[in-house]
Amino acid sequence: MLGLEKKLTLYGFNNLTKTLSFNIYDVCYAKSEREQKDYIAYIDEQYNSERLTKILCDVTQTIGAHILNISKQDYDPQGASVNILIAEGDLSSEHIDESCNQGKYSELRDTVHAHLDKSHVTVHTFPEYHPDNSISTFRVDIDVSTCGEISPLNALDYLIGSFDSDIITIDYRVRGFTRDVEGKKYYIDHDITSIQDYIDDVTLTKYDAIDVNVYQSNIFHTKMLIKEIELQNYLFNLDVYELPPKQRLEITSNLRKEMIEIFSGMNIY
Repeated sequence: MLGLEKKLTLYGFNNLTKTLSFNIYDVCYAKSEREQKDYIAYIDEQYNSERLTKILCDVTQTIGAHILNISKQDYDPQGASVNILIAEGDLSSEHIDESCNQGKYSELRDTVHAHLDKSHVTVHTFPEYHPDNSISTFRVDIDVSTCGEISPLNALDYLIGSFDSDIITIDYRVRGFTRDVEGKKYYIDHDITSIQDYIDDVTLTKYDAIDVNVYQSNIFHTKMLIKEIELQNYLFNLDVYELPPKQRLEITSNLRKEMIEIFSGMNIY
């Protein structure tokens, strides 16, 4: 990843907190209420707490952290949540990581060192539909917060690729400060001009992306909207060739309208 030309020699622990928060939206055309309910059931099965836990375990490994504790929950009627407490460095937690790889999440560490409870990875899912609207949406909220040298930005490409991402809203902020051995304060420990710098170029070519950054406060914001709509990928239990051309055009237009509304945060009338 991008970083300082010369690594800082710090006095004590790196007290900077780096938080990556983003929403991923997937939209789908499901015409009848029955099809919409079936779509929600499908999403709940595909992205249940067990699957989400595996994704977050992979995120933890990607950013070079270790797992201390896992909490997960599936909800009725729909949705799921997972929270993982993580730590930087070698903390003799290999047995926890191995349990994660094996799909066993009951083991917990008895002791947690100071500062480590500030690092965590969380995910929440929000499938939704309305009987009067043929387009259903699936939203995933993900937060990766680290305290120390590890950076959540390294997980961006993996997370984007783990979901069907039509609209992506990403926020990254560095809080607090740390000191070098001479007592000088540092409010950020790596170079960054845009979140897009940490996303693979191949991925970026698929999206229209805009930035809204406040460099003085180490606040970075990026929004991404998928460029091309291949209609078959948005039809639930329906083949595109079963639809007449006029209906295909109408569905595509409605899908694009839904995406633009979510992307802009405004309704189009």
